[in-house]
Amino acid sequence: QVQLVESGGGSVQAGGSLRLSCAASGYTGSRYCMGWFRQAPGKEREGVAGIHISTGTIYYADSVRGRFTISRDNAKNTLYLQMNSLKPEDTAMYYCASELSYGLGSCLSSSKYNAWGQGTQVTVSS
Repeated sequence: QVQLVESGGGSVQAGGSLRLSCAASGYTGSRYCMGWFRQAPGKEREGVAGIHISTGTIYYADSVRGRFTISRDNAKNTLYLQMNSLKPEDTAMYYCASELSYGLGSCLSSSKYNAWGQGTQVTVSS
């Protein structure tokens, strides 16, 4: 089992940037997906960005493509989400997730993930 701890959230004005980090401990040898998800009040959880560890394939939601960048520091077992040009609609709780065994769907499908962090709040004001 993997333990995931997010950090880096906060409050910024529209147009600003934040860098989220997800520190993984325990089992860190996943061959499948890791990703970032977000959930705003009253909305369903949305896949923001994901990376397939084995292939290196990166996925982005259309709403963040060109603004967000997912990356991983293998030596530090840390997943990052660089968020630029933030918009008020990016306001949400952001979660890091790891797929520990194969599941159906792409790396942006929340149902395939087995391990989740506690979340970090991102608030973007107008």
